[in-house]
Amino acid sequence: MKKLYEKNELTFALVWIAVYVAGTSLAETLNETLGVFKLFSVVFHIVLAVILFLWVRRNGLTEKYGLFLPRYRLAEAWFFLPLALVCLYKVCFSPALRFSPAEAALYGISMLCVGFLEELIFRGFLFRAIEKQNLSKAVVISSVTFGIGHIVNLLNGQDLLDTVSQILFAVIVGFALVILFHKGKSLVPCIVFHGIFNALSVITNDEALYNALGGPVFTAVILVAASAVLLGGYSLWNLKHLKG
Repeated sequence: MKKLYEKNELTFALVWIAVYVAGTSLAETLNETLGVFKLFSVVFHIVLAVILFLWVRRNGLTEKYGLFLPRYRLAEAWFFLPLALVCLYKVCFSPALRFSPAEAALYGISMLCVGFLEELIFRGFLFRAIEKQNLSKAVVISSVTFGIGHIVNLLNGQDLLDTVSQILFAVIVGFALVILFHKGKSLVPCIVFHGIFNALSVITNDEALYNALGGPVFTAVILVAASAVLLGGYSLWNLKHLKG
């Protein structure tokens, strides 16, 4: 792993993207085939997260990849309000536990690990690999690749509309988070937001959400547009004012 990293950081990042996407897809297939809820996903995500964290730490790369607490004032809680608002829609429309307590725990653990893995791979490995040559290109590629990576959900049986809206939403979120990481230097807030956002899906009531916003299509359009405005403004503020 170290030799590949030293030879070409971009190839290193792309290899780990492929490992993550392929492994996640295979784990979901095994879950469905063997009739076990998220078990293989949890195992794969935990193992991969531990491997990558230990590798980064052992090679003295925690500073480069932002695995440290932010150095700006966390007491200014308002600073993270836009990210909190993005999470809010998941719990404000009649939230209800979608799974049994045991299944919810497995799902939550898996999603928290996904938050860490996707932030480290896309915002850490990929962004840093391209940033040295062209910052603007690094921001765009990191965001778009992160969004397109969600097409694996379509292959795993997710609805086309849900997948398309998820890809667009992920590109928008990816842009906001890569700016937050670039300016603030710490990846931890991105990991925390990403993990919590994913884990909240365990209590999201999609039917109530669709009823409130006028159906699946209108819901997708409203959420993507609102997120673009909110996180676009947040990113512009960070570009001008945030210092890590």
